[in-house]
Amino acid sequence: MYGDGGIKLINEAKRTQHLEILPRFQDEMVRHIINETKELQVIASETSAEPLHNPDPSDQQQTQEDRRQKCLQFISKLAMRRNKRCLLAYERLRSEKMDHMAWNNIEAPIQNHHEEEYLREYESNLINFKSAFIDLDLTGPLVPPKDIFIEVRGLQNVGLIQTEYGAFDVTESSRFFARSTDVERLIQQGYLEKI
Repeated sequence: MYGDGGIKLINEAKRTQHLEILPRFQDEMVRHIINETKELQVIASETSAEPLHNPDPSDQQQTQEDRRQKCLQFISKLAMRRNKRCLLAYERLRSEKMDHMAWNNIEAPIQNHHEEEYLREYESNLINFKSAFIDLDLTGPLVPPKDIFIEVRGLQNVGLIQTEYGAFDVTESSRFFARSTDVERLIQQGYLEKI
């Protein structure tokens, strides 16, 4: 039935939406939906090419045939539009996942040539963008911290860390108060932990 492939593709995308890695591209499903959309295009163009007769109230059979043709054309166009929207939603979900991977430096195998090219170009543009703002950490969280200063404990010997408000020596089990923005990166890297 028309539209089943699109529903399967969307369900697959929804199932894998919260995974950290990018799942395998569904080549077979996408190809099936594209072929189905081409079939629907042929049906829609054939029904629109057939001349519709002027409705004659005395000719009920011809009027019913005209209605059937219009209905078939309408359903074909709706099914094509739905298939296209399903494909676009699937591609958008995958591109958002690749964007997330690029921003967070997550390495994941990508089997699709077009997606590899997209990710490579996106990472190149991201590097150019980040290099324009050397003084800013663009990978930080968008939500402002609740506390300006937090208490942290050292998990590893890092050495002397210079900040805007002074320097502090990070050793294993050392504890101190620091601005959350100054130590946020060290927490992400596993050198410090928030207490």
